[in-house]
Amino acid sequence: MLNNDTIIALSTPPGSGAIGVIRLSGPEAISLTNQVFSGKDLAKQATHTLHFGLIKNNDVVIDEVVVSLFVGPKSYTKENVVEISCHGSNYIIQQIINLLINKGARAAKPGEFTLRAFMNGAFDLSQAEAVADLIASDSKASHEVAMQQMRGGFSTELKDLREQLIHFASMIELELDFAEEDVEFANRDQLRELIQRINKVLQRLIHSFEVGNVIKNGVPVVIAGKPNVGKSTLLNALLNEERAIVSDIAGTTRDTIEDEININGVVFRFIDTAGIRETADVIEAKGVERSLEKMKQAKLIIYMVDAQEEQAEVLKQLDELSKQATPFLFIVNKAELLTPSQKEFYTDHEALLISAKDKLGMDVLEQRLLDKVNLSNINTSETLVTNIRHVEALKQTQNSLNRVLENVNNPITSDFLAMDIKQALHYLGEITGTVTTDDLLENIFTKFCIGK
Repeated sequence: MLNNDTIIALSTPPGSGAIGVIRLSGPEAISLTNQVFSGKDLAKQATHTLHFGLIKNNDVVIDEVVVSLFVGPKSYTKENVVEISCHGSNYIIQQIINLLINKGARAAKPGEFTLRAFMNGAFDLSQAEAVADLIASDSKASHEVAMQQMRGGFSTELKDLREQLIHFASMIELELDFAEEDVEFANRDQLRELIQRINKVLQRLIHSFEVGNVIKNGVPVVIAGKPNVGKSTLLNALLNEERAIVSDIAGTTRDTIEDEININGVVFRFIDTAGIRETADVIEAKGVERSLEKMKQAKLIIYMVDAQEEQAEVLKQLDELSKQATPFLFIVNKAELLTPSQKEFYTDHEALLISAKDKLGMDVLEQRLLDKVNLSNINTSETLVTNIRHVEALKQTQNSLNRVLENVNNPITSDFLAMDIKQALHYLGEITGTVTTDDLLENIFTKFCIGK
């Protein structure tokens, strides 16, 4: 997986800008740059220094640049790394990259810089994946979780678990060497206690994925209800822009409309849906079908009714809604039209009274959203699992340990115990990269952007 050549890529986003940063990593990164750089001799300069000069193709000046030097192993990849900061012209950037490729560099693949950092021991696999999460973070919470994982919070917890299991695995292996003497080196009561303790930690980590995944990918919230109750108006009010078409004609929205907002550091992805009703219109019926499907996939449903809706019909809708597994917020729109008795009725049914058109009640709605998904007081300093690959590996680890626990309680030979403990260690190792395959690494790092 790890080549000994020198790679190059643009590390800033493509497109014109004030500056572009071109990154090289590999044994020849400094010497190749030296061949096209007019200024100080880079080979004689100290690590972590900046140098102003010209990039030239023979006698033709391409650009004035600043070169940053990172001499291995004191660099991101633990190899020699050079970063060339040039003007952000697409033409200039491509000229410099092509020039260095002609000198012997190779265009980097997606995620190849981070792959080299992992292969060279700069950090483990879960930390490498956190780099991608950090780049993709679009809220305070997702940034904090990614930073916590990149700095090794998750890795440290897993390392402690592995070390305890490795100790017992080695004791059981020792028993196998003395099988004829019938000697027991691994205390079975201690092993049982250890597995029970580890399983509690694993269960906590697995359970944390429900919150971690929401923080990483946002909370999908469906705005549902009958036609013309104000769903699109509510979406526009939440987003503070005219995102959805609003009309007095029932059934205007015939497909889902999605957009995101950040509430107190948590991203909510709102999905405006077609009004739910029976209809002979083929296109509208397809929209209703999609609405029902989105409601099943949502983390939360905002269910809206009109203030003038018949109370018997409202109760019927609430009864249908309560049969679904997805939690919901009951919203009554056009609250200014409610009589005192109607307000009392809706208050008794824990409804939130709003006016989407006048943007009244939006602050209360936002707080209710945070409370409903249990994210208003989230502690991002705790270890939260955000990656489905990690969750699956943790579940497999737990299954292997449960087999060990069953076997400890039954008269079984040490070799079967050793096998299941090794399997548990294998799955834990897959998370941190102690155990890897080419397919696994390719699947992870090809999802990175080129240049990282």
